Amino acid sequence: MLSSYIQDGLGSARHAWSRLPDSERASDELEGIEFATLGSSGVESLDYEIIENHAYREEQAQRGKLYRCYHIMVKWFFSLLIGIGTGLAAFFINLAVENFSGWKFAATFSIIQHSYLAGFLVYMLFNLALVLSSVYIVTRFAPAAAGSGIPEIKGYLNGVDAPGILLFRTLIGKIFGSIGSVGGGLALGKEGPLVHTGACIASLLGQGGSTKYHIQSRWLHVFQSDRDRRDLVTCGCAAGVAAAFRAPVGGVLFALEEVTSWWRSQLMWRVFFTSAVVAVFVRSAMGWCKNGNCGHFGSGGFIIWDISGGQEDYSFRELLPMAVIGVIGGLLGSLFNQLTLYITRWRRNYLHKKGNQIKVIEVCLVSLITSILSFGLPLLRKCSPCPESEANSGIDCPRPPGTYGNYVNFYCSKDKEYNDLATIFFNTQDDAIRNLFSAKTFHEYSAKSLVTFLVMFYSLAVVTFGTAVPAGQFVPGIMIGSTYGRLVGMFVVNFYKKLNVEEGTYALLGAASFLGGSMRMTVSLCVIMVEITNNLKLLPLIMLVLLISKAVGDAFNEGLYEEQARLRGIPLLESRPKYFMRKMTAKEACSSQKVVSLPRVVKVADVVSILRSNKHNGYPVVDYSRGGETIIIGLILRSHLLVLLHSKLDFQHDPLPSDTRGSFGHAASEFVKPVSSKGMSVDEIQLDQVDLDMYIDLAPFLNPSPYIVPEDMSLAKVYNLFRQLGLRHIFVVPRASRVIGLITRKDLLREGNEDSATVELQSNSASST
Repeated sequence: MLSSYIQDGLGSARHAWSRLPDSERASDELEGIEFATLGSSGVESLDYEIIENHAYREEQAQRGKLYRCYHIMVKWFFSLLIGIGTGLAAFFINLAVENFSGWKFAATFSIIQHSYLAGFLVYMLFNLALVLSSVYIVTRFAPAAAGSGIPEIKGYLNGVDAPGILLFRTLIGKIFGSIGSVGGGLALGKEGPLVHTGACIASLLGQGGSTKYHIQSRWLHVFQSDRDRRDLVTCGCAAGVAAAFRAPVGGVLFALEEVTSWWRSQLMWRVFFTSAVVAVFVRSAMGWCKNGNCGHFGSGGFIIWDISGGQEDYSFRELLPMAVIGVIGGLLGSLFNQLTLYITRWRRNYLHKKGNQIKVIEVCLVSLITSILSFGLPLLRKCSPCPESEANSGIDCPRPPGTYGNYVNFYCSKDKEYNDLATIFFNTQDDAIRNLFSAKTFHEYSAKSLVTFLVMFYSLAVVTFGTAVPAGQFVPGIMIGSTYGRLVGMFVVNFYKKLNVEEGTYALLGAASFLGGSMRMTVSLCVIMVEITNNLKLLPLIMLVLLISKAVGDAFNEGLYEEQARLRGIPLLESRPKYFMRKMTAKEACSSQKVVSLPRVVKVADVVSILRSNKHNGYPVVDYSRGGETIIIGLILRSHLLVLLHSKLDFQHDPLPSDTRGSFGHAASEFVKPVSSKGMSVDEIQLDQVDLDMYIDLAPFLNPSPYIVPEDMSLAKVYNLFRQLGLRHIFVVPRASRVIGLITRKDLLREGNEDSATVELQSNSASST
């Protein structure tokens, strides 16, 4: 059969995600392959190809220049709405997290003045309540909101849709779940969930709202194809990064490097515009909050760690310890990926199969352990005397109880002392990173405290990642990296005593190295780190550690998101085919099973029987010439067949072809499957015996020009064609007997009456019909 499930060609775990398609063969004249998905995981391929059927051509003929201009203006307007919506969601999340954390620390420090035990109980219960709210929302309301969401969004932009990832309830669960998990002090961040949040906002705008919750607007029903929705989701991903880090350029590059698989210059303009809107909105919101209108939310929240006043130059002798930081980042990053992969696989296969109650208990236990360690370990540390600070340094030692910043007085016998381990623990993650990055704070942290925090937080991050709460890995990765980076910086300061070396500079390089070793990003991560630190002089050093850490990490395993996507059963198609595909042909990739084809005029009972007997998503349609020769006239999608059966408008009594020149009886929106929905099922359609005895002419609804490759084409070329065009099906046929023409470059450069905007519209605004 034309449509098929993917099978693992080599049988190895490393190549399981890139399974070869299991295709079926219908006759000696047609073989089909589909790089589709995988029944057990519930994901489904998307239809990015333009279906140039009768409905599409009729719709295009009715559209004039006025509509085309309107369509382009709506794209830019939606980009504006995505930027504003994502910025608003990020502002709300940060406002809530900062205030919950502020109330928690203020209450804890107020109570520990009288009793440390009572303070610990308040601290633990506060964290437990927030975390419990997060896991309850995820398990009871929005299961797809668990995790960072980036592997699922990356899969969507690669052509695979997982159920529930872009629904309205997922958006709500992501926002409120992130507030609870991050505000509850777990070893995770909100940056990954913000990317998922931006994608959800973009998807909901693209489909006009939510049908289930009756939040819809007819004038938003403009983009009805997976291609246009894909572009909007790309804008949402970039907006999420821009909102999380106040890094608009980094957001554009993140979408380009990490998540999207298809990129065009027109899309880059809209993505850049969306990120710019987010940056302006976030900056305006922060300016409003600086006047004291947002409670505890002031300079923190939207993380930007300004180290422009730190180390201004570096020596050639510092390159060696910086390279060592890159190696450490690659080793620890790859180890983190492997440990999280093992633990997540164990959770999915054993623990989480026992039900939602186990998921809630697990998260609560992790919260209790985190609270015990973060409160108890500083109690075991001896306080240090406050250093002599400069008059204009702006750094107080110790900080007043319950406020953010360096030099926290916790369990100290004297007033002019501080607890360096509590300085990291009793701050939000954003402010803790700001402390680790801070300049002019020599010897603020002891090596023993940094090692203690590194081991503890690394272990907690491994265990927490994969629990049933929204969880990002950006900020925990930055905290881990900045800790060992500062340790190396302390060694360099002691070894090169005459150099102007800042420990905070090495903390920044450590953060970049761990993210590079774990996530394997280079260009986008480099720009993000420069934007959030406001120090362009460190750009060559960041590039150095990123290149080294990525090279070291690649020697052991794949990136974090690729590993997690494979574990979730999301079949990502990489940018390049595997080497063994060069030695295989398209025919060899097809299995020996027969392709189930449909005649042009088919009996309704036969269609129902075929749809019930298999779960494939595309069927070749054949007709016969006067000489009795079989002719392939196109491809019909399963979703379109279900719409025809449900509407019954095209049923006819006789098995003769109908006149396709008449008006089309269906609106284009009827054939559009909602995003992240399983769509219609054949079992939901009610048909009586009279209906089953009738016929349907499939010619007006099929795709008359599917992509076709010869049977002896190498699988590597088929792979490139499949991925670059975003296809769902490819026909494999025998060699053609004759050539009717040849198209060259000059044939594609013909002058027309349409401007470039119209050309862009025609190539990207196809309806999924």
